[in-house]
Amino acid sequence: MHRRTKIVTTIGPASSDESMLAQLIEHGTNVVRFNLAHNTPERLAAHIERVRAISSSLHKSIGIWVELTSAHLQLASPNRPTLDVIAGDTIYLTDDDSASAYHFACDLDVILPHIRIDDTLFLDRGRIRLTVIRVDKTLIACTVTSKGYIHGNESLHRMGGGLNYSKPSAQLEQELAACVAVNADFIALPNVTNADEVLQAKKLVQSADIQVLAKIERAEAVANEDTLQAIIAASDGVIVSRRDLSTEVGDAELIGHQKLIIQRARLLNKCVVTATEMMASMQHNPYPTRAEVFDCANAVLDGTDAVMCSAETATGEFPLETLQAMHNACIGAEKQPAAKTSTHRMDEAFTRTDEAIAMSVMYAANHLKGVKAIICLTESGSTPLWMSRIRSGLPIFAYTRHAKAARRVSLYRGVEAIPFDVTKHPNQQVNHLAVDVLRQRGTVRDGDLVILSKGDFMGVHGGTNGMQILSVGSIL
Repeated sequence: MHRRTKIVTTIGPASSDESMLAQLIEHGTNVVRFNLAHNTPERLAAHIERVRAISSSLHKSIGIWVELTSAHLQLASPNRPTLDVIAGDTIYLTDDDSASAYHFACDLDVILPHIRIDDTLFLDRGRIRLTVIRVDKTLIACTVTSKGYIHGNESLHRMGGGLNYSKPSAQLEQELAACVAVNADFIALPNVTNADEVLQAKKLVQSADIQVLAKIERAEAVANEDTLQAIIAASDGVIVSRRDLSTEVGDAELIGHQKLIIQRARLLNKCVVTATEMMASMQHNPYPTRAEVFDCANAVLDGTDAVMCSAETATGEFPLETLQAMHNACIGAEKQPAAKTSTHRMDEAFTRTDEAIAMSVMYAANHLKGVKAIICLTESGSTPLWMSRIRSGLPIFAYTRHAKAARRVSLYRGVEAIPFDVTKHPNQQVNHLAVDVLRQRGTVRDGDLVILSKGDFMGVHGGTNGMQILSVGSIL
């Protein structure tokens, strides 16, 4: 069975050598993720060059995702020894960390306006929980509520959000320029709290044709539906970044937010990725827990375009096994009828001809017996994106002459890119040649039906204005 849900694989020390990269790509990775926090521009360029060489040799279109560095408030005592704490201990956030081992420096000017007694604070994205018991101009006193250890440079969060720390604009521009230099396909923009932040980043990379994905990980982003809606609308796609988001909204609230984000992204015709700790136990174990399999499958049934491996493939002991486990979980979920039926946009009007064609193709494909595949001749990847918003068990093949578009659709659920230069073939031969590609692959055979979308003027962006239902083996 062909897997429709895409898998994003984070590359790190456990997966960056050529042999492991080749295995991961060959066995189902659709998009590779690099984090700028762990790569110099030179190292990033070398990694991406290696990925593209391997994917080319394997005849696969693999998307390149570069994640910008996160801007978190952190403790500012990096040279302090690790401090073991137990429930009931008191630690102090202060400008001066010299008073005792329990005093940690931080940026009080930024933090103090947002802190109140009884607030819950988190260190290291939730690993250590603190309750604020005193606030004055020189320190914040907190009671530790669980056993653990504290490093001197832990990230600091507040339940409910509010501890915002903006990355300097010069740093943002520098990081975006690095992404442009390596010709990234996707940029993950962290810590998004409003649509303007997304629009600013998109403006800075608009000449490079790079998709900007907003990471939904702050409480402010989900504080109200209008803010979330605006962020999704402004972006090219969104990432449900569950570790930081759960830290700020609480684990119990996370699943509701995840489902809403996926639903809204699909309604707005944006791709959506579910990320963080999906197979966390596989960092050190060759098999996932049942809870992890259920978690992955649940995201698939909700309609996520992709699921993501983080530390599991970056630094874990079993990167290839993690990929296989995630693949199996996706396949299991996709067998369910709920993953193949859709009422998406049944009651809505369309504003573009190519969008109307995309929806018409999917309606016909899901209701006409004998259809085995959908062929979409595309310049930018927009039409297959719209098609992929409709749940279906049928494969969507994006035929394109542009490598950029081929890599872009690597993140779209149910879409597979096929290199095809429509401008090099006479119009009257295009249907036959396009269908013949699928027949040679064994995807279709004589008597099967294929639905094909294209424009009257081949090779024109946004020109899709027609669909045809073709019978394989007949005159096309």
